[in-house]
Amino acid sequence: MTQKQLDESTAFLQAKGFKAPEIGIVLGTGLGKLADMIEDPIVAHYHNIPFFPLATVEFHTGKLVYGNLAGKKVVVMQGRFHLYEGYEFYDVTYPIRIMRQLGIQKLFVSNAAGAVNLSFNKGDIMLIEDHINLQGGSPLAFKNVAEFGDRFVDMSEPYDVEMRSMIEKIARQQKISLKKGVYAAVVGPQLETKAEYRMLKTLGADAVGMSTVPEVIIANHLRLPVVAVSVLTDECDPSDLEPVNISEIIEVAAKTEPKMITLFTELIKML
Repeated sequence: MTQKQLDESTAFLQAKGFKAPEIGIVLGTGLGKLADMIEDPIVAHYHNIPFFPLATVEFHTGKLVYGNLAGKKVVVMQGRFHLYEGYEFYDVTYPIRIMRQLGIQKLFVSNAAGAVNLSFNKGDIMLIEDHINLQGGSPLAFKNVAEFGDRFVDMSEPYDVEMRSMIEKIARQQKISLKKGVYAAVVGPQLETKAEYRMLKTLGADAVGMSTVPEVIIANHLRLPVVAVSVLTDECDPSDLEPVNISEIIEVAAKTEPKMITLFTELIKML
């Protein structure tokens, strides 16, 4: 990754009309409908953007959508990248750098995750308060990282306290049951064994997924306030673990998605 590549990607999008977005949004697995609500949308498919990776997962559509949402200019990633697709950390986080260069001042991230905390249920939404990086690397671990920002990034409070407080307030106002907890990021794509779920619980994780943490690290690197929520799509009880059903996970995500959309759109109005 070079600054020249970032500039070329940014210039391509600016030429298409991506002008000064205020908020960037990353949509997780099964959570793409928010992009359909954008007014006066301008769409850029990933395969047309210079140096952009391609989404290879069948339920990730692979496009950036720019336009107006709840009275503000936004740019939405409809389809994200994962390490399990064979990408490097810099590929996974490249779009965050581009959205920052376009001008975003806040970043919202969503994901579908498994509930490790057994007091949480599938269909719940969890506000991420902290995370555990179990992906075996960092998007900041490359030679010329100092050209793009500080090498040693503080992660004492990676998720913006003010926006978290706003989301909690919105959830109360909208009568949305909101859990809070720690998200553990693993590589995947295989799901966890019973022993791994026990380990995650011991480590203090409330939910587990295969994304989000690299993007959040880069957001902090870029001094970009970030907030993230998990839509809990399955329950990970090692003493009563059922075989995974991906279609059911997508179905649960789709049913819960309207709550996530409400939280994000109301947050945009408050900012």
